[in-house]
Amino acid sequence: MSTNLKGIGASAGIAIAKAYRLEEPELKIEQKTVADREAEKGRFDKAISKSKSELEKIKEHANRELGADKAEIFAAHLLVLSDPELLSPVIDKIDTEGVNAEFAMKETADMFVAMFESMDNEYMKERAADIRDVTKRVIAHLLGVQIPNPSLISEEVVIIAEDLTPSDTAQLNRQFVKGFTTDIGGRTSHSAIMARSMEIPAVVGTKQATSSIENGVMVIVDGLDGDVIIDPSSDVIAQYEEKKAKFEAQKVEWAKLVNEPTVTKDGEHVELAANIGTPDDVKGVLENGGEGVGLYRTEFLYMGRDQLPTEDEQFEAYKTVLERMGDKPVVVRTLDIGGDKELPYLHLPKEMNPFLGFRAIRLCLEEQEIFRTQLRALLRASSYGNLKIMFPMIATLSEFREAKAILLEEKAKLAANGVQVSDSIEIGIMVEIPSTAVMANQFAKEVDFFSIGTNDLIQYTMAADRMNERVSYLYQPYSPAILRLVSMVIDAAHKEGKWAGMCGEMAGDPIAIPLLLGLGLDEFSMSATSILPARTQIKGLSKEQAQSIKETVLSMDTTEEVVAFVKETFQLD
Repeated sequence: MSTNLKGIGASAGIAIAKAYRLEEPELKIEQKTVADREAEKGRFDKAISKSKSELEKIKEHANRELGADKAEIFAAHLLVLSDPELLSPVIDKIDTEGVNAEFAMKETADMFVAMFESMDNEYMKERAADIRDVTKRVIAHLLGVQIPNPSLISEEVVIIAEDLTPSDTAQLNRQFVKGFTTDIGGRTSHSAIMARSMEIPAVVGTKQATSSIENGVMVIVDGLDGDVIIDPSSDVIAQYEEKKAKFEAQKVEWAKLVNEPTVTKDGEHVELAANIGTPDDVKGVLENGGEGVGLYRTEFLYMGRDQLPTEDEQFEAYKTVLERMGDKPVVVRTLDIGGDKELPYLHLPKEMNPFLGFRAIRLCLEEQEIFRTQLRALLRASSYGNLKIMFPMIATLSEFREAKAILLEEKAKLAANGVQVSDSIEIGIMVEIPSTAVMANQFAKEVDFFSIGTNDLIQYTMAADRMNERVSYLYQPYSPAILRLVSMVIDAAHKEGKWAGMCGEMAGDPIAIPLLLGLGLDEFSMSATSILPARTQIKGLSKEQAQSIKETVLSMDTTEEVVAFVKETFQLD
């Protein structure tokens, strides 16, 4: 009899195949006293070198198969293996205590992992996972234990694991790995993001996949609804084969809309754009029919390296994106570092609450040389396409005015030196702080556009960290409070003849789309793979009908009321 597990659908699709348990080797570490401390340090160095060599190969494979931004994870892993803060304590323990290298490595790694995991910050928790992944590899080499190699799988399987490390996921062969399910993880974990890039169905966070699924048993992974069916009957398999065929047919239908504009059934056009992290992501935007780039997260240029990117390096990246997008708009967000994204080489002081701290535009206005270098690179690239620049985390008008003044100063300097700069660059802001949404009518007089960053706007408005499971129920995109703020921003933009977009996860959400259409949103920016499903949905909606429910929805009391009303009105599942 089949058993069902419930988890989080992290990557859409249906996989039906035998279970392959990707089990971590048991690393039995005993404390030993070594006679030759120099030889032990040499053994440690050898294990580090071997691990680096393996990670270089995994990085090359990830770059080839998944793109540069996914390969950056392994650049970060390589940095961990070169970090004196991690390595020096190990060598010190061998030197001063005379302990074996694997014991010294584990003690040091456990200290860092515990420190990072205690922080109420998803980015730092992911750093803990990185340290665990990297140090496990080193310890395995020291013990002479073989690390599992998912790239050697040669038959169709569904991977079963407690969690998939980035290096595991990057090595998955799409020809044979049809899907995966894990005990832990969420939609924003490395493995989930990579699964979506690879278009491998995935269900994460089942809590009991490894304790419930034996090797070789037939498993269905339903990444659409977050279900895992263990040892299904032939009838259940037939049902899911049919569901899979329908999903594949749906993808074929979506593909027909690649070159179509996004128009409602009553003839109103909206723009569907994509969020990207690197120039390599443009391929996915164009293949999925993106009408522009609504958010280019430039911080990926700064991450996974040991120094700031040069002006020329940045110029080449921005120029590449603009050229590949042709005359389609490209909205570039200036450096958004801090909060859940850190640059170790900047040596910024640790903060009690980095999400409310020295980050994004606040950092750029103080560290002006970093900011000016980026702005010069953007301005130099502007003549190669349709560039729009937006500043993140703007809380006050004076911040926007100062950032814009610096941009115009750099533009004037370049023009004085005979450098060609576009005269039609729009300058806008991300609206992700409630104070900015409340003051949108004033901002709209000075900015060229708004892009609403709902990921942060929701957590700041509800005072709830969306990565904290205990308060995650307060991360409510459809809350009347959030919808009222979004409506205020859009109305303020339109009153001044400006446009308003959205680049948060909410923009590609099937329940949010009719709401946002009714509120008058001009541009929806989302992950590239969400564009065609969103276009299909919008083609079936009437903007007039969507607008007719605006006042009703904004006057509702709860998220639950809004969701029920939208589902009933627009016949959503």
